[in-house]
Amino acid sequence: MMKTFAIALLLAFGSTVALAADDDDKVPAADMTKLKAAPAELGCGDAQGYKKEEQGIYEIDDAKCKMGTMDIKLDKDFSVILISRY
Repeated sequence: MMKTFAIALLLAFGSTVALAADDDDKVPAADMTKLKAAPAELGCGDAQGYKKEEQGIYEIDDAKCKMGTMDIKLDKDFSVILISRY
């Protein structure tokens, strides 16, 4: 009985941590407009995904650019800090 309870507790805690980690990747609604405008300013089309990483870094995944598909990283002020070819 105690083993079953302990396993259930570990599973519940593990899934709670996973859900919290997923929430950390979400871009706040107030920042999404600025984030979606960044690829267009670089001459790129829409992207496949947008997420917030640690320390206020934003990532734009798979932006369709003239030079190919790119991943773009922006700082907290939405300035480009890295563009890498996908």
